[in-house]
Amino acid sequence: MPGLTVVFTEWVSKNPPYGLSIYTPEYYQHVLTSVQRVAIAFGLATLLGVPFGLLLGWSRKFKDFVFPVFEILRPIPALAWVPLAILMFKGTESPVIFITFLPAFFATTLNTMLGVHSIDESYIRAAYCLGAKRAQIFRHVVLPGALPFIFTGLQISMGVGWFSLVAGEMISGEYGLGYVIYSGYTLVSYPVIAIGMITLGLVGWISSALVRIVGTSLMQWRVRSLGLGDGS
Repeated sequence: MPGLTVVFTEWVSKNPPYGLSIYTPEYYQHVLTSVQRVAIAFGLATLLGVPFGLLLGWSRKFKDFVFPVFEILRPIPALAWVPLAILMFKGTESPVIFITFLPAFFATTLNTMLGVHSIDESYIRAAYCLGAKRAQIFRHVVLPGALPFIFTGLQISMGVGWFSLVAGEMISGEYGLGYVIYSGYTLVSYPVIAIGMITLGLVGWISSALVRIVGTSLMQWRVRSLGLGDGS
């Protein structure tokens, strides 16, 4: 195993012995490729998972019909989908994005559904008593009440998207941090493996922090209700 000094020296070297550092263009190409793949997969998981989770939580008939299939597919690990993804999609990008998308979609959907189930029934009954229609209750009661769970699910989705991405890039990726880690292993370049892992952790942390910031900004009402804000 490479020591911290060896890894850091390789990472900041202008002439890295193993060929990868912050001064090499390939390093940023790998980072940007992975970020782009995760962004696409995360966006698709959000656009599809949030409405799907809201439907699962709001409609009992829809849940009874769809949720058993959802629960059968959800435990299947990302690596198990790799052969099918390669067969179903052409090129090298689509299989990796699909493998990244699936776990993120399941995490987003499940947390959104739990968010709907967490809403106190008394709020819904009170809205009905005040004359609100079903669509109005969904918009003004269900959706705001589920938001904390939705953004928790999005943070989990971002995390599982990153480690699923690594699995996809190790097998069918040409660029990316997962490819860096796998190629470092095959070429016995152990400092490169460590650089890829550290970079992956940093980029993943930044992306999760961005999701947290967006969630906090959209839920100022919750911050004020918990007495965590300045009241302004």
